[in-house]
Amino acid sequence: MAFAELRRALGEGTVRAADVDRYSLTGWSVNAWVKQGILLGFRFGDVVEMTGPARSHTDTLAFYDKDTMPLKRPGTGAGLRIVPGGSSIRDGAYVGKGVICMPPMFINIGAYVGDGTLVDSHALVGSCAQVGSRVHISAGAQIGGVIEPVGALPVIVEDDVLIGGNTGIYEGAVIKARAVIAAGTVLTGSTPLYDLPGGKIIKAEPGEPLVVPEGAVVVPGARAVTVGPGRDWGLSLATPVIVKYRDDRTDTRTELEAWIR
Repeated sequence: MAFAELRRALGEGTVRAADVDRYSLTGWSVNAWVKQGILLGFRFGDVVEMTGPARSHTDTLAFYDKDTMPLKRPGTGAGLRIVPGGSSIRDGAYVGKGVICMPPMFINIGAYVGDGTLVDSHALVGSCAQVGSRVHISAGAQIGGVIEPVGALPVIVEDDVLIGGNTGIYEGAVIKARAVIAAGTVLTGSTPLYDLPGGKIIKAEPGEPLVVPEGAVVVPGARAVTVGPGRDWGLSLATPVIVKYRDDRTDTRTELEAWIR
């Protein structure tokens, strides 16, 4: 069937939910037909009982999902590690060579995870999310996918990005190469990003995603409420802040992950 062919192409990385586009403001363009095809795959499927890995590699666990959405079984020749402990990858996700999947984590259909990336424990790579090579997705990080609306650009994380623990990168966010997103940071398309070195506030243009600049080091910050009761109560709102841009010292601190490969 046509959907099986789409799922195969997605799994091989020959078709993607978004492609590099040097003419776009974000550097990427969405392939709406791919996202539409995935949605149709969900609609046409029937719920059946399946089995997958449990917390022990010697056991299996029954679960119930659409028969059009089986698990990916890459085999030993694929060049990636899926460590025992409850991780799952849906067929139709591309996972490159040298990728390490620490348990439990989940990669959804339509996602693309480039070579040498680490997906740590309790991390999520959502449907259609595009993650580059040599990315470190730390424990508890959530990379949203954005499968609907079909015309919306999915979450993009480019090469050599470090995503800290318990971070949320959600709809309408593009993280450019070599950026560092500190633990606990939340980014969405509606999030203003305060660039201290640049002396400006980065906001998404209408109909466009929020773009975190290349090499930016982003940390959780706070912005004081200046009107109404919030001012009187001394409240502040969480907001991400660029405190610096990546340098040799930052690169040295991120080399730790190489020791576990």
